[in-house]
Amino acid sequence: MTGWRGLLGAALLLVGPAATAAPDPAACRPLAHDGLAYTVCEADAARDEIRLWLGAPDGMPYASFHRLDEDLARSDRRLSFAMNGGMYHPDRAPVGLYIEDGHEVAPATLGGGVGNFGLRPNGVFCVMRGRAAVIESEHYMTDPPACRFATQSGPMLVIGGALHPRFLPDSTSRHIRNGVGVSGDGRRVVFAISEQPVTFHEFARLFRDGLGLPDALFLDGNVSKLHAPGLNRSDVGRPMGPILGVIRGPAE
Repeated sequence: MTGWRGLLGAALLLVGPAATAAPDPAACRPLAHDGLAYTVCEADAARDEIRLWLGAPDGMPYASFHRLDEDLARSDRRLSFAMNGGMYHPDRAPVGLYIEDGHEVAPATLGGGVGNFGLRPNGVFCVMRGRAAVIESEHYMTDPPACRFATQSGPMLVIGGALHPRFLPDSTSRHIRNGVGVSGDGRRVVFAISEQPVTFHEFARLFRDGLGLPDALFLDGNVSKLHAPGLNRSDVGRPMGPILGVIRGPAE
């Protein structure tokens, strides 16, 4: 005779897995690569709602995760995670291409001159229906896909499995950096932010060697911030321009 304790134990074994909440498919987690600390957040472009935000309903830029989260909450939605989504001018207008809900707010440019954006090739992160892509800007401008959301930044980090040709293994230029990479089939999208200053070469190797992604794009290094409720983290600091992330909840 098993007794009531045995029956209860068996019942718990049966119901335990079903009662456990399913993990968030876009959950963020810490990751170490080459002795350096990062936080990465993954999404599936065929399943998750990956998008960009710039202006709030009042016409002003959202500028912060808190304001965007408050606005989404009014329609019973929430940010699974978010990060700054590219470079911007002093008025927080995007530098280069920006598309939101299929509407082109700013056109693509090849850039030039000094600064990270001008370290060509730069690129475009494009979210289409069911897939995403990181595309060199020149290729994008020659044959633009139907992006529902897109942001342009630079430099490219990984291009067809190769590191940007101007990245130096012995560089001494270190900053907190964030970026995004996409798998060859366009479904796996990985967002990453460094937890300590890193070089471009180190950051690019994270995407290629640590995450196995053939294409990746640098987003920024001066205002890199992450909002990750699952990690009880929401970075604050300078106002942002575009915000890039994944949302959960009823469709609008």
